[in-house]
Amino acid sequence: MADSFPFELVSPERLLVSESVTAVIAPASEGYLTVMARHAPLMTTLKPGVVTATLASGTERRFFVQGGFADISPDGFTLLAEHATPVEELNGAALDAQIRDAEEDVRDASNPDDKFKAERKLANLKDARAALGI
Repeated sequence: MADSFPFELVSPERLLVSESVTAVIAPASEGYLTVMARHAPLMTTLKPGVVTATLASGTERRFFVQGGFADISPDGFTLLAEHATPVEELNGAALDAQIRDAEEDVRDASNPDDKFKAERKLANLKDARAALGI
């Protein structure tokens, strides 16, 4: 059995998880990252995507995050999300609306930097939708 470690997933709206886990997969800005007990200390940004936490009890919980920060330390793993929703609370229509808003942001961008940021957000949302399979 894998060793467990403390994991917290926090959004501005609420604390979504504060439990012992054996693994967490998170959408870091450079690609998905798997964290297990005794992981090297690390702080990274997150892109929109799905966080999968395997609880010490063996059950799995999934959350859609829209960016944020991950802080891995010897004391555990804290994920500070800009916005987070349990996957079971998501519906395709809501995600489609966010994608439409992002597409509008791309069209309305007034300079190359704003357009690049909007295109990156749009691509991340489409990747997250594909990962969710909805």
